[in-house]
Amino acid sequence: MGSAELMLIGSLILGGAAIYMFVSGLLTNNADKDLLSWASGNEPVMSKSPLINFSRPLVHQFTIQHAFRIKSPAYRKKVERLILTSGLSRELNVDEFIGLQIFWGVALPLFLALMNFGFQFGVGWTVFVLMAPVGWQFPHIYANREKRIREVSVRADLPFFADLLALSTEAGLDFIGAIQRIVDKAEGSVLGEELGIVLKDIKLGAARAEAMRGLARRIDLMEITSFVAVLVDADATGASIAQVLKDQSVQIRLERFVRAEKAGARASQLMLVPLVLFILPAVFLVVFGPMVVNFFVAGK
Repeated sequence: MGSAELMLIGSLILGGAAIYMFVSGLLTNNADKDLLSWASGNEPVMSKSPLINFSRPLVHQFTIQHAFRIKSPAYRKKVERLILTSGLSRELNVDEFIGLQIFWGVALPLFLALMNFGFQFGVGWTVFVLMAPVGWQFPHIYANREKRIREVSVRADLPFFADLLALSTEAGLDFIGAIQRIVDKAEGSVLGEELGIVLKDIKLGAARAEAMRGLARRIDLMEITSFVAVLVDADATGASIAQVLKDQSVQIRLERFVRAEKAGARASQLMLVPLVLFILPAVFLVVFGPMVVNFFVAGK
């Protein structure tokens, strides 16, 4: 069986799967719509990814009913945690995330196969099979990228915010008032937005310790976890919040300095690879090349 026959069979299989999902999407009743409800009762906000905005209506039409059938508690908990720590809880829920995985796992190889058939690129069918896992991982790639961006922003802002909290509490504000002052000033900051969520949780009746622990769960950074643990302990024991904040600010800056030193040492080690592979051979060629040429010319 040649590659053309295999491509034809693969196209028929993918076409049949697309037709099946289309028909099942049209025939599915609306009984599962309550499963798409959000905790806040509001519709999700527009995603920062244009691919997700483009595919969301198609996901709701064709693949989200199949996402309901993936009922593994461990996998759903893992996806929920990823959505929470990447700051996408207002954009996506677990069912939409899994629906996006199914959609792109089918749509990406199908689109590439159609492009290959239309433009006669001559790409083998195995490439399209390998594209299915890539499409399946697309929501994970997007969420992990957003998580890394959040972590960089939080690490950059945390020492400054700790200093402001310490100065505000020393000036006479209570801890909640100090957080409110920072939230009012820190527009567009990830940590500022998360502190704003802490204030909302407290106003809705949550205990201050529980609201701070929710901050640690949403950001999921060792620095934030340690910072929150120290503040919760200080609040429980009645210690001075201002002094605790000053000590934490010094500790956070020290840890950032140590991370910078480690990054610099790692960068110097990585520079050895191009130095040994490319720069040193070029230097040896320039220095010893004429000597080798003269040696062979003189020996004739």
